[in-house]
Amino acid sequence: MRLSRDIAGSCLLPGGSVVAIGAFDGLHRGHQTLLAETRMRAAAKGCTPAVVSFEPLPRAYFSRQPLPRLSSVREKLAGFAAAGIGHTLLLRFNAGLTAVSAETFVRRVLVDRLAAREIWVGGDFRFGHGRVGDVNLLEQMGRELGFATRVMPPVLIDGERVSASRVRSLLAAGDFVAAKSFLGHPFTIGGKVEHGNQLGRTLGFPTANIHLHRRVSPLAGIYAVRAGLGGGRCTRPGVASLGVRPTVNQVAEPLLEVCLFDFDGDLYGQRMTVEFVAKLRDEQKFAGLDALKAQMDHDARSARAILGVNPVLARA
Repeated sequence: MRLSRDIAGSCLLPGGSVVAIGAFDGLHRGHQTLLAETRMRAAAKGCTPAVVSFEPLPRAYFSRQPLPRLSSVREKLAGFAAAGIGHTLLLRFNAGLTAVSAETFVRRVLVDRLAAREIWVGGDFRFGHGRVGDVNLLEQMGRELGFATRVMPPVLIDGERVSASRVRSLLAAGDFVAAKSFLGHPFTIGGKVEHGNQLGRTLGFPTANIHLHRRVSPLAGIYAVRAGLGGGRCTRPGVASLGVRPTVNQVAEPLLEVCLFDFDGDLYGQRMTVEFVAKLRDEQKFAGLDALKAQMDHDARSARAILGVNPVLARA
């Protein structure tokens, strides 16, 4: 998959394209359906399946509060590639882009840059300065400029519309089964294992540290998890903490710390993907290291029981 970032420039796809537009956070089942339709329509027309997306997310740009992310930029792009998208135009969502009128966006981005023959959006899609652009405007301009506009119907699960907002609320409530149903895949967080202060090792729980940096997670607390290394499947059981470490060495940004059960090896510098299976408890501040270690022992036993690892130890 090719990636471009700029709104201006020569035509990227002179052979034409079918374009899906959206934020695509989490690539849930609604997004997956939209991308599959984009790919199939492009194949039928003999042109390139393409995506227009935005970073930061438009909702995050306008929100006064940090918006929890379901996927990183890296994960989103990997999802596009896996879905068979040939070209992604990932636009920088900033003051300059928000000042562009809806009509200019259609002409400069969709027509001039992508040579769109067909454009796919959700029914509530809005774009352009003041969010005045909508499906009706796309249809009107399409008749003039030679592209068709298609609206993807909502994807429903048990009568409920699949959306990133709904997935965020399910994750915040610790309902990973329902979240997986809406996402179409388990919720994961990935990143590179970095060096920490090795306090966990002195307490008998060596951890792999993954910094989230500016990414805001919809989760916080202690979890039973499964992890995968180097892009592999999430099969290694463990227990994880995602938070600011209030008892010792409190950090300004949330940190994901993962202790893999019965694992002995060097993880530094490796990419790790962490699948969240069940929430054990909220993060809390303890009176000292002894109380913290006792709770960590309890958390590990609980996680082992949930994950089916060494059930004898879990009952001890």
